[in-house]
Amino acid sequence: MLAELVDVLSREKFVGVDERQTKLYLSILVRKAFMANAGRSFGTVPDDPDDDVVLSTAYAGKASHIVSGDRHLLNIGQFRGIRIVTVNEMLGLLRR
Repeated sequence: MLAELVDVLSREKFVGVDERQTKLYLSILVRKAFMANAGRSFGTVPDDPDDDVVLSTAYAGKASHIVSGDRHLLNIGQFRGIRIVTVNEMLGLLRR
């Protein structure tokens, strides 16, 4: 999942994001994150089976939310009690 995040943050749509901020964010994330093994695949996203790793990792880690811009995941909305939200939705939740 961390490798996927690094890949996503290096994409063109994040070209304006300061590289130092990205590295700082990733270093904090690695220090603070709970590492969970993905475990079994649920076969929930037939159009993009790689997204099942996200779901199974979140489930194994007892996550309350998945924050994503991936339309396959966002279309699910919720998975086994885990809400799937956009960055803006999560920011709104955190502001409350």
